[in-house]
Amino acid sequence: MNKTIDRIARDILDLETLEERGSDSLDFHDISVWQLKKALEAAYDAGRKATR
Repeated sequence: MNKTIDRIARDILDLETLEERGSDSLDFHDISVWQLKKALEAAYDAGRKATR
C-alpha cells in the first residue's frame, strides 16, 4: 500500500516525499483540484484492483 501511495504522490501530485520535514516550505504544497481528483481516482482504482 505505501508504495502505491508514494507513487501517486510522486507521479500525480509532484511531491518528493510524504515524510514530514519540519519546514512549511517543504511540508505544504499548492495542489490543483484536477491533480487532487486524479490522485483520488488513482487511489480508488488501486484499491479496486487490490480487492480482486
